[in-house]
Amino acid sequence: MAKKKITIGDIAKALGVSKTTVSFVLNGKARKIQISQELEKRVLDYIQQVGYIPNQYAQGLRSGKTRIIGMLVEDISDSFFSAIARQIEEKAYKMGYKIVYSSTENNTEKAKEMLEVYKNSRVDGYIIAPPPAIENEINELIKDGFPVVLFDRTLPGLYTDNIIVDNFNSVYEAMTHFVSNGFKNIAFITLSSDQVQMLERERGYLQTMSEIGAPYIIKRIKYHDDKLHSIQEIETFLTSHRHIDAVFFATNYIAENGLEAIRNLKLTIPDDLGVIVFDDNNMFRLFSPSITAISQPINEIASNSISLILDKLTNKLASHDQSVNIILKNTLVIRESSQKKQRTK
Repeated sequence: MAKKKITIGDIAKALGVSKTTVSFVLNGKARKIQISQELEKRVLDYIQQVGYIPNQYAQGLRSGKTRIIGMLVEDISDSFFSAIARQIEEKAYKMGYKIVYSSTENNTEKAKEMLEVYKNSRVDGYIIAPPPAIENEINELIKDGFPVVLFDRTLPGLYTDNIIVDNFNSVYEAMTHFVSNGFKNIAFITLSSDQVQMLERERGYLQTMSEIGAPYIIKRIKYHDDKLHSIQEIETFLTSHRHIDAVFFATNYIAENGLEAIRNLKLTIPDDLGVIVFDDNNMFRLFSPSITAISQPINEIASNSISLILDKLTNKLASHDQSVNIILKNTLVIRESSQKKQRTK
């Protein structure tokens, strides 16, 4: 026989207090209506003792707020997105909010389906790394009064809050570092993607190559391509462009396959091929030789995203009609893979 679920009424009866008192304690309003600390502690201790779990959906029906935020990321297994999601979850929890998140795999239809699921679950707001072509769905959320924060990339023509990094200048700085260390025939390996952040990274590459009068050498990889196929694609590209002396990888997951391709071809870093990667992780620090990478400000992205949406939810920002755009600076972490070429005498 299933164990009977404990209700607020059961807790109130056991403690000899009203259901309203228990409800105020659960909602963190004990101090506001002058419930004593002693009584608040007694209720909280009893709740912990009996393992009561509040029904947030039912609470949302009564108050109009579930204190749940829906989050969509490209791939929760990616180190960049998982680190941001974890920090947002931690910061939200401290403020009495829960985060539910899902991966879109950069798939527009999946993103639309998940937004519908979140809407039906009555989440209070949305933090999204958007795939393409969901402008209409996000506009509907905004019209319905939901706060929406986009991060990592924007959608052109969409009037909402954005937390992004300076992709263009980050790549331009890294490419300038390559050039100052003697590299000239620099390839750019990127995604086949029209996402704004990827186009900005490519623009940083193109600007540098134009300034030094060197030809563009670009290879585009299909998003979430089979790993072995991606490695083979990069091997073929490097073999057919033997004059290349450096490679800029536009994402860390392309770089992982690229480094394997470089190893398979028995090329030496940085003597045969200099390497820089957009988006740092521990693997690049521990790699031998260590890999120069652009480090994104994970903590600042997470902090700004959750702070901005909570300010909207708690009405600290006067108007939902005011969009906020925050552009954060990345850091070029220089390691062994981009150091000066060893020239033969």
